[in-house]
Amino acid sequence: MQPNKHFSLFLFVLLCGIATLSAQEDPITPLPIKAVKDTIVAPLLPPNILNDSIRTDTTSTDTVPKKQPLLLDKIKYKAKDYVKLSQKDNKIYLYDEAEIYYQDTELKAGVIVMDYVKNEVYAGRMKDSLGNYSQLPFFKQGDNEVRPDSIRFNFDTQKALIWNSRTEQQAGLGQLGSDAMKVYAERTKKENDSVYFLNEGKLTTSNDTVNPDYYIRVRKAKFVPKKKIIAGYSNMYIVDVPTPIAMPFAYFPLTTGRVAGILFPTFGNDPRRGYFIQNGGYYLPISDYVDLSITGDYYTNGSYGFQGRSVYTKRYKYSGNINISYENLVTSQKGFDDYSRTSNYNIRISHSQDTKASPNSRFSASVNLGSSQFFTNSLNQVNRNNTQTNTFASSISYSKTFPEYPSVNTSVTLSHTQNSRTQTINMSLPTFQASMERIFPFAKRDEPKKGVFENINFQYDVNAQNSITTTEEDFFKSGMFDEARVGARHRIPIATNFKLAKYLSVSLSGNYEDVWALETIRREFDEESGRVVTDTIPGFDRFNRYSLGTSIGTTLYGTWNFGEDKKVQALRHVMRPSISYGYTPSFEQFYESYTDGDGEEVQYTPFETSLYGRPSLNRGSSISFSLQNSLEAKVRDKDSTATEPRKVKILSNLTLNASYNLEADSLKLSPISMSGATEIIKNVPINFAATFDPYAIDNNGRRINTLNINNGGGIARLTSARINTSFSLNSEMFQKGGVKEKSDEEKQSDFSENPFAIDDVRGEQSQFNRGRGNRGNDPDQEQPLYNNKLPWDARFTYVASYSNNNRQNEITNHSIMFSGNISLTPKWDVGFNSGYDLKNKGFADTRFAFKRDLGSFNLSFDWTPFGRFERWYFFIGIKSSLLKDIKWENRSQP
Repeated sequence: MQPNKHFSLFLFVLLCGIATLSAQEDPITPLPIKAVKDTIVAPLLPPNILNDSIRTDTTSTDTVPKKQPLLLDKIKYKAKDYVKLSQKDNKIYLYDEAEIYYQDTELKAGVIVMDYVKNEVYAGRMKDSLGNYSQLPFFKQGDNEVRPDSIRFNFDTQKALIWNSRTEQQAGLGQLGSDAMKVYAERTKKENDSVYFLNEGKLTTSNDTVNPDYYIRVRKAKFVPKKKIIAGYSNMYIVDVPTPIAMPFAYFPLTTGRVAGILFPTFGNDPRRGYFIQNGGYYLPISDYVDLSITGDYYTNGSYGFQGRSVYTKRYKYSGNINISYENLVTSQKGFDDYSRTSNYNIRISHSQDTKASPNSRFSASVNLGSSQFFTNSLNQVNRNNTQTNTFASSISYSKTFPEYPSVNTSVTLSHTQNSRTQTINMSLPTFQASMERIFPFAKRDEPKKGVFENINFQYDVNAQNSITTTEEDFFKSGMFDEARVGARHRIPIATNFKLAKYLSVSLSGNYEDVWALETIRREFDEESGRVVTDTIPGFDRFNRYSLGTSIGTTLYGTWNFGEDKKVQALRHVMRPSISYGYTPSFEQFYESYTDGDGEEVQYTPFETSLYGRPSLNRGSSISFSLQNSLEAKVRDKDSTATEPRKVKILSNLTLNASYNLEADSLKLSPISMSGATEIIKNVPINFAATFDPYAIDNNGRRINTLNINNGGGIARLTSARINTSFSLNSEMFQKGGVKEKSDEEKQSDFSENPFAIDDVRGEQSQFNRGRGNRGNDPDQEQPLYNNKLPWDARFTYVASYSNNNRQNEITNHSIMFSGNISLTPKWDVGFNSGYDLKNKGFADTRFAFKRDLGSFNLSFDWTPFGRFERWYFFIGIKSSLLKDIKWENRSQP
């Protein structure tokens, strides 16, 4: 049966007219039409194209079962230039910004050809008159994206052939970018929704996939998006040059999120311990909130070590980490004279609670304890930055607030301090504290307080602790509790204040303390041995003490105006003088006595071992003087457009303190202390302090009851002095316009603040806190050209101290510390950290850090040129966490 020729011509013209309407979406549904014994298959046409113009076929109904269409949804397509339907070829041609959508499949390209009989589509690039290609195809199915040169895809089988495909796979916790795997293949066969077969592929984390600075060439591979790549023979190319780094087969995990896996170790050699592997182990994500990594070190002479790290976090609840390290270090070999064996350990725990979790209670922990020589003896590069640690400190505390009036704050704290030099350990297991808010018994809570009585207030607090002092040798042994002391102190301070004669501020105060002890001492002279014997008496005992005080002070202002036409327009001086009186009675009732071998009576108090001091035997009555000063100037601004003068703090603080003891028989005047600070040099704060003694000293250096001025000296002797300053400089300060505000990216630079702060030699970061990008990673980001201006910054700390208590006239400390870095190029950074002892003529621990950004690689060189920790360490490796185990590192031998 043949259709009418005139009708066919009309139909062809109508279809061509509709198809040339550009950028118009047309759904396509299969329309299989068959006549009896007709071998010609009609093309699949968009609906409503023919409307009602097709004549009804009078031929009997076909009894052959019709083939069901495989397309399950409508196909939508459009193009910018034109859409052409070829009935002869059974194809639709889309040109310029062509797009096709079918279910979860999206295809965009310069040219798209769709065969609506075979349900296949071909997409390719556009080529201009100069031979340049544009509008490369973009193929997306579900979450998988491919950017090839051309693609052939079948809607029915979901299979595809892809030429020069490029795709980016996110893996781990990294974001798309430097932590994403870029996959390129000359030819790819898409088997189904989740399996691709690659031929002549390249795997890289470089941002430039066309000309990557490195890649791993795979001949054949199976690619499962977001899961894995399994490849045959593979080897690394650097700048298209093959390297000896090759593998007979390779497996690349691409699983998103945290997954368990092996941590690749570091290899090396030590002359005293032999060949070694370091920091190899296993990583295990226990749950969504907790992970665990266990790594170990092994040396061929028998030394070993292990480290366990766990990081946990729960949003709006808490976060923290636990680090446990142990090392068993063997030096030399058994039988040699220099053979030795030591074991070291270190425990570090950090826990913080989110303030939103519980507003009235809080638990926190910061633990750092272990062997005093752990960091200095460790050969693991991870511990290099802690070699200068002299003190370990720990604190675990729980606090709770009872907000009802009067509110009470309570806390229980376990603390620990350890000196790595003396190996002395002080612990408090535990300390209990509670304090009640201030109460005004003669005034209403929300009303202002006026007068003596309304301002009367008191508080209450208690402190109780179990204090332990031991050595590292007895730590965690029964002997550590031999010197334990237990005690408590209750305190009630009472105070009031008021104005006198409008300008004078007067305060009255009293303080009562009740001290408890669980042991006391008894001292007596043993005639047989001829010495004093001290016995410890267990049991509860207590003593109390109290004191009274009053003070009066005022504020005086002085201003000198020199005129607005002067460079210094005005000076402003503020003085805050005050005088106070304190009284402490004698508590002789808490003292006992014994007769020594000479028959003299010696007094002592049974509370000498009290944690909170002993009761005073002598009555105290003294007057104290204090004078605080500040001096600032108004200076005409150098900027002629400024409307206000600039304020300069000549003296931000200058304080003088002295006291006069009314009860003393001699030496009634105390030494005069002075402290102050100034910032007369902009951005350079200077702090200073000094002590002056009004009394003279004898030939033995003891103070005598003779004023220094009456002994041929000045009003007072300078006995000690100290000055220190700390400031920073950078290249922007010396540019026109002064210091500029840093961008967020510059503020986040981890190199400018501390170039030596690395948590791991491999640059590892916590699985919960990974992914801050590296500078210069984006090739599209324009890098500055420094020319002859090199960005730099430096930090300086200067300290000098002087002592002259016994006419020694000695500089006890005179040193300067400095650190900083300089950017030689946009990708070359040099950092330094050192100091110089001007007194002893020697350098402190000096280190240099060189860092180079090599695009996809990081290069670093850490060098300590001299001193106890003289050494160097070199590292080069891939930035991305996916391939961070591809690295090379070397270090000097200790």
